[in-house]
Amino acid sequence: MFIWLASYPKSGNTLVRSLLSAYFFSKDGIYNFDLIKNIKQFPNIELFQLYGVDINNQKEVIKNYIKVQDSINQKNIIQFLKTHSYLFNIDGNGFTNLNNSLGTIYIVRDPRTVVSSLTNFSNISQIEAANRLINRTQIGGDLNSKKSAYRTIVYTGTWNGNYNSWKSFKSNGKYLLIKYEDLISNKEESLKKILNFIHKLKNIKFEINEIKFKNVIESTSFENMQKLEREKGFIESSTNKKTGEKIAFFNLGPKNNWKKLLDLEVIKKIEKAFKKEMEELGYL
Repeated sequence: MFIWLASYPKSGNTLVRSLLSAYFFSKDGIYNFDLIKNIKQFPNIELFQLYGVDINNQKEVIKNYIKVQDSINQKNIIQFLKTHSYLFNIDGNGFTNLNNSLGTIYIVRDPRTVVSSLTNFSNISQIEAANRLINRTQIGGDLNSKKSAYRTIVYTGTWNGNYNSWKSFKSNGKYLLIKYEDLISNKEESLKKILNFIHKLKNIKFEINEIKFKNVIESTSFENMQKLEREKGFIESSTNKKTGEKIAFFNLGPKNNWKKLLDLEVIKKIEKAFKKEMEELGYL
């Protein structure tokens, strides 16, 4: 079954996947970019092609979400899947179901910081980034792209729609909320909370490997991630469409301070749009 690592884009999903891939898919807990490949993304256009779905017909793609998950779901194996999708129901077709889903870890980040991060990642203005969080409901869909992630349409929903949708897992105790800010300020405690939740879902006793845990924490520092990207490149980084140059994925990290980076107009726009959720999360 699947444990979903769900989030709105640019909210810390990569860091959580890095932590988990280093802990579960390495012998020593020392992170490298190859390890993150053990955690696949869903939806992925290549999966739908593999199972004979007409990828030019989005209605057919949506109809086959559950069917494809049924096909790749090995009942006796717990798999992590990354998604930026909201937990939708489109024309009676759900994103997933409890037959496939063991639980979800939802990563949330202050939307003002998401705007700042998205501005760099997509090389767009602050106001355009803010409008995407407020109004845009899908990303991807460029079937001519060489990257499967860009070819795949992902129904993100709005920032607050994405966040609110995954709460439905709360009712059966299969939901863990992780704030990006806590990952940065206290990574050790956040990772222990995540590992404890995973072991609880798997119904096995949680016994931490202290040496491995220490290596995971150290090797996933922002400075080390930046170093790895400079030396080897990072597959999830984007490209400046005007210059053709790679845009650093690990750009500011903990130094991404919306108070210093965002225009007042953009701050007010975001706070007005997401007042309810931001108060609920303690961002306001």
